[in-house]
This record gives sequence, structure tokens and C-alpha cells, in this order.
Amino acid sequence: MISAILSVDPLLDGKLLWTPLIIVLVKVLIVFVVGLVATMLMVWFERKVIAGMQNRVGPNKAGPWGILQTLADGIKLFFKEDLLPERSDKFVFKLAPYLTLVPAFLAFAIIPLGGDFRDGKGGMVTMFGHQTRLQLADPPVGVLFALAISSIAVYGIMLAGWASGSKYPLLGSVRASAQMVSYEAALGLSLGAVILVSGTLSTAGIVDLQSSVGRWNIVATGFVPFFIFLIAATAELNRPPFDLVEAEQELVGGFNTEYSSIRFALFFLAEFMNTITMSALIVTLFFGGPQPISIGDTTLDIPLLPNALEGTVWLLLKVLVFLYIYVWFRATLPRFRYDQLMDLGWKILIPASLGWFMLLAAQRVGRDAGWDQIVVTLVSALVLIGGYALLQRAQKVSRSNREKDGASF
Repeated sequence: MISAILSVDPLLDGKLLWTPLIIVLVKVLIVFVVGLVATMLMVWFERKVIAGMQNRVGPNKAGPWGILQTLADGIKLFFKEDLLPERSDKFVFKLAPYLTLVPAFLAFAIIPLGGDFRDGKGGMVTMFGHQTRLQLADPPVGVLFALAISSIAVYGIMLAGWASGSKYPLLGSVRASAQMVSYEAALGLSLGAVILVSGTLSTAGIVDLQSSVGRWNIVATGFVPFFIFLIAATAELNRPPFDLVEAEQELVGGFNTEYSSIRFALFFLAEFMNTITMSALIVTLFFGGPQPISIGDTTLDIPLLPNALEGTVWLLLKVLVFLYIYVWFRATLPRFRYDQLMDLGWKILIPASLGWFMLLAAQRVGRDAGWDQIVVTLVSALVLIGGYALLQRAQKVSRSNREKDGASF
């Protein structure tokens, strides 16, 4: 029963013996260590790439390849004086950073970090005589678990601003919660397109179905859900150009203004850890995860590596591409205004993701019923175009009424 609820990993089938228990504990340790080390390397990676893009010389030169600057930052934050505002709610103030950091690690737990997905093996590897997967857990509702965990992080941000006892962090946290809730809908709808095409909620199952480039979900879903997911995830992570949560020139320092020392470092770690986790999730959902790049009968193999370890290398390479994209966004794009941020989420991304999901659903129903796919697609596209025209008309009338009534304050 526990195995059915918590995981479909065969390692937990039957009696819970010492060897499976030790393997699970080793997995927990690996996920925790990999998360921390990857976060530190992400800080270094972002500084180095931005320094190269913007021709800036600074922390990227401290020590060999600039790595000592990240170490110095960690030491400084760890030993700095820990301030506790007099008017703060002390318990909630101390709890909030952990509510932001822990979800990042929990979401990373369902990412397949490797494994052999060839020849129907489903990512299974043999460890000490036991069949298991190279991921901490693969629950039957893994994708929904990731979505739910990403939503919990907003509580840490909101409570951090509220518990600080100051109006500026409170304003920052309110703005952050509005932003994250707004883009959560588009994120969920684009995720629904992946679930509809894959027919499973298991992350390992989704990876297993993407055996070649032609079967990657970015192709199967028609590219649009991927771009919506990428934009919505960027906004959910508070990464530039959607970093309105930390608009220093507007709200001092945002929701974490009153934090210092190790508690500020936890927010800092959570931001970069979430970036890594979301990049790994994008690769898992749309680009085959640990699956090697395979086009037709040609598979790009890495020589001298077993298939399970090769999957880990492929996952790392794919994740690095998206980490570079996120750094590229930070280095090149200006910050959105808040009204632009809300308009993009509510007026463009949510209607687009809902419309595309309905199009994919209509094609699925038509295929099951034996209808002509071209006719189904054309009719669905006409309906969506009509709906978009009505939406634009409604927005135009609303804008005209607002201009006619004038300011309400």
C-alpha cells in the first residue's frame, strides 16, 4: 500500500529490508548534495556568463575562474549578524525562508537524474541486486506534485513580507503573490497539454515515451505549450525580465528587505535552486530528460559510458542549455512594468494555453472517434480564432469605458 501511494519504484515493493532502505537514504543524500552544489555552481555560472556578455570585470575574476567569490559570499552570509526586527512576528519570520527553500528540494526529488530508458527498460537500473530508478521518487501523480510544490513557495514569500512588520516587505510580498498566482494558471494549462499527449502523470513515464526527437513533447504538443511554459516558469521563478518581486528602485529590496545573514541566504539559495529545478523539469517534460538524442535510427551515443550514466550526462547537458537561456534573459532583457506583467499573464498566456489545450483535446477526441483530423483541426482553429476576436473586442470595449469614465481616484 505504501509503495502504491508514495512511489511506483519496485525497490519499495514487498518487505522493507535494510538494503532498499539504505539505497533510499543514499538517494536522499545525493539529491540534497547535488541540489546544494548545483546552486553554488549556478551562482558562479551566472556571474561568469553575464560578465562575458556585458564585458564586466569583477567577482568573476576572484580566485581560479572566479569560484572563490561564491565561496566568499557564502562565508559572509553565514557569519553576518542575524537581525530580527522588533515589530516582526518572530516565529513566522524565522519559518518563512524554509517554506521557500524546502519546496525547491521536494520538486527536484521527482526528476529522473539518469537511468536506462532504451529497449523498454523504463529507466530501471540494478543497484546491489535491486531494480530501481535514478530518482528519489516517482509517484503516480508526479507532475501534479511538482505543480503543487511550486505553488507552496508563494506562502514563504507572502509570510516573509507579512511577518517583517514593515510596509515595504509587505508590498513586495503582495506583488509577488499576485504575480505567482497569475502565471500559475498558464503553467498548469501548458502542463495539461503534456499530460494529454503523454497519457501519464509519472515523470519517468513521460520520459520513457520520448524515445526520439520526433516524439519529444515539444513536437507532440505543437511547440506552443513549451513556449508558454518557459515564459510562465520564468515569471514564477521571479527571474528577469519578470523580477518585479525584487524591484529595488521601487520597493527597497522586496519581500526580503528585513532579512540578513543565513536567512537571507536561504532565500538566495531558493531562487537559484528553483531555477535549476525548473530547468530540469522543462527538460523532463519537453525534451526527453535523460534520453539520448535520437533521430530516426540514428542515436548519438557517448562512448565508454553505460546507458544509465550516459542518461545523467544527457540530462546535465540539456539542463545547462536552459540555465544559459535564463542567464541570457537576465543579461539582455529589460524589466517589465507591472501592468505589462499582468497583461501578459491574463490576456495572452492564459487564453493561449487554454485555447491550445482545447485544440489538442479536440484532435484527441476526433482521433478516437475516427473523424477526419484535418476537418477537426480547421473547425477547432476557427472556433479559437472567433473566441480570440471576441476577447479582443471585450478588451477594447473595457478600455474605451475606462477612458470615458476617467480616473477613479
